[in-house]
Amino acid sequence: MNNKKMYNLFLVSLVVLVYLLVTTGLYVFQRSLLYHPMENNYSGDKLTVKIEKIKIMTEDNIDLLAWYHKKDNQNYKTILYLHGNAGSLENRIHKINHFDDMNINFLLLSWRGFNGNKGEPTEEGLYKDARSAVKWLVNQGINEENIIIYGESLGTGIATEIAQNRKFAGIILESPFTSMIAAGKSKYPIFPIKLLLKDKFESDKKIKNIKVPILVMHGEADKIVPFWMGEKIFQLANEPKYSYFSKYDDHMMDFNNDLINSIKLFIKSLN
Repeated sequence: MNNKKMYNLFLVSLVVLVYLLVTTGLYVFQRSLLYHPMENNYSGDKLTVKIEKIKIMTEDNIDLLAWYHKKDNQNYKTILYLHGNAGSLENRIHKINHFDDMNINFLLLSWRGFNGNKGEPTEEGLYKDARSAVKWLVNQGINEENIIIYGESLGTGIATEIAQNRKFAGIILESPFTSMIAAGKSKYPIFPIKLLLKDKFESDKKIKNIKVPILVMHGEADKIVPFWMGEKIFQLANEPKYSYFSKYDDHMMDFNNDLINSIKLFIKSLN
């Protein structure tokens, strides 16, 4: 074998080795890549809405911090807000401040492993967290039919899961993805994501099982979750369905008057 062939063989072997090492790294550290509890992705807003800090116990005995705002449990709908894969409850202040202007109650839940909560986030673990929050609301005397499930980014995957074949008032999906498999493939197209991924969050397979009104919101300039995913989720959703698609919004959507009015109109349609 001449030197050129040996060199080419060495290069191929090196590429294969690097590929296998990166693939192994993606598998081992995938949850560190997916969940970012310490990331401060939005700050600077002062909390203006009155909230009560509470603890919600999950079925596997993990205490979760949540913020609860109660106006009138009997006459107003209650939003269960399921946040995304990064940051804290404080990073959602700019959103929930606007809820004070609406005739709603809300519960903003923090996931296991976030906001100082014990545990490690996983797909099944987050489903347990959300279902425990629903149970807590029901124990406050709130009928399931008066609960609106609001999912933000990663939270849309949990919202879609727990809303299947349930009689919630409605569901709001902000910056939704079709599945974590598709999202992973868009970021790492040369790797076998479907085989590697532990937490798949396959919303596109579940959305047809949601039989309540749905509002899908997404920005065309989203650089994290491609806009076509929000469009696809909307296309797959059952009627009645509504959309707020913004040309200039990135992943963290601007809670401007247009978006806020879309939420208000959706909530009004549920009464």
